[in-house]
Formats: sequence, structure tokens, C-alpha cells
Amino acid sequence: MGADNSDMAVLGGSGEPEVSDSLRTFGAMVQALREHAGLGREQLAESIGYSKHMVASVEQGRRLPDTAFVEGVDRALGGTRALLAAAQHLGRQPGLAAWFRKWAGLEATAIALYTYECRMIPGLLQTKAYARTLFEDRLPLLTDDEIEAQWTARAERQRLLRERPNASFSFIIEESVVLRQLGGPDVTRCLLDYMLQCAALRNASLQIMPLKRTLHASLSGPLQLVETPDGRRFAYAEGHMNGHLIAEPKDVAVLHQRYAKLRSQALTPEDSVSLLERLRGAL
Repeated sequence: MGADNSDMAVLGGSGEPEVSDSLRTFGAMVQALREHAGLGREQLAESIGYSKHMVASVEQGRRLPDTAFVEGVDRALGGTRALLAAAQHLGRQPGLAAWFRKWAGLEATAIALYTYECRMIPGLLQTKAYARTLFEDRLPLLTDDEIEAQWTARAERQRLLRERPNASFSFIIEESVVLRQLGGPDVTRCLLDYMLQCAALRNASLQIMPLKRTLHASLSGPLQLVETPDGRRFAYAEGHMNGHLIAEPKDVAVLHQRYAKLRSQALTPEDSVSLLERLRGAL
């Protein structure tokens, strides 16, 4: 599920790329070539093995396409290599952080994504009201249009949970994050309902790290791990005004070990659901 507290152009934002001129231009190019070929979005999506929502997001400039997407669309729309050439300029956009571009691409095609959070509910599990609370409290302040754009990008990213049923998603969240009741009881009530819905998905596992634990394997902070279809593994960590994509195999292996230990220390998925249900009933 990607960086929840940073974005391509400005760290400390939503975790999704802000719409840029280069993304809009590339998306318009994809749409024009698709329409010229007489294909609908769903037809193109089927031919390249992606969802129609992914095609729409790229065409509307809301999502940075990965290499496989660009190559697939180029083949499907005539093999002119024009899209391959245009995509190179996305990587040179001055305002886009290279570390986030890489992570967003990894997340979109991952076969497994692991997330530990001690600050906020992970982006993939957030409701609109909860996310808006985060955006509205962000400094420097965002405009109403910027807040709406941030939510639109996050909602688009949340499709991963349901559009990639063969990918597995693991979440470990500190109990204190839920107890904080960010946004108030009504926001928390709806948030817990949505988290319980997500926990019921076959490809998702949700665990709560209780307040009282004598051992804790990730006191260094939040952590995300990803496994790619070709067997590679990466990690991502972030803090104030920075994000760090970790690719060194030895370092990633250590972080996977920490996450595995953390899973053994957290409540089981069944006990976690029971805890969330009790917290929901108490509101």
C-alpha cells in the first residue's frame, strides 16, 4: 500500500503523486492513440492485462505508469514506440521525487505488500472523512481543491486491495492509532467499519499491536515492504520531510525479519478483529 505521508512533489502530503503537466500530457497521448485505434478503455485494459481503472487513471494524469504498462499499451496501439519515448520524460520531471516514482510502480504491481504503522491508519484502509482530517490538519495548509485532489488520488490507490485479489496485503497497526479517535467518534466509527470490511477480504490480513507489549521489533518507526512478480524485494521508510526507498538485499532481508517478528508479537488477525469490534461497539 505506498507512502502514506509523502507525495511526488512535496514530502509530507498524501502518498500519491500530484497531477503534473507531464502526466496529463502523457495521459492525453495514450487516450488519443487509443481512440484513434477504435478501442475502449476496457478493451485496451484486457489486451495489456491491467484494469480499466488503471487505464483511466493514466489517461487522466492521476497515476504514473510503470514500464510494463507503457510497453503493453505501445504494442497494443501500433508499436510505434512513441509512448516509450514520451514516458522517458516522465522520469526527468524536475518536481517528481525518484524514490517515490519507483515505490509507486512497485506497489502497483506487487504480489505482496506489508505495512506497519504507528502514526496513522495506512492509506489503503482510510475512509474519506479520516483522510480529509489528515489533509485539513496538514501544514502548510492545503486549499479545498488540493484536499479533494489528494483524496481522489488516495481513493484511486485503494483500488489495489480489490483489483488485485491474487496479491496479498498485510497490515500491522498500533492500537494507539485507533484509540486516538482522529477526527472524532463519528469519523472513528466509520473508519472501524471500513477496516473490518477490509480485514474480511481473503487477500488481506490485519493485525493490531496492543498497547501493552514487553517486546517490540519495530520501535524504529513505520515500515513498508514489497515483493515483486519477479521475486525481488524492496522496503520503504519515511519521516519528516523525507522518504527512503531501500533496495540493498541485505538491508531488506533484515527488515523482513523485523516484520516477521512483529507479526508474531501482534495480536492474531482473529483477535485483532475482535478488538476492533469491541472498540467499535464502545463508540
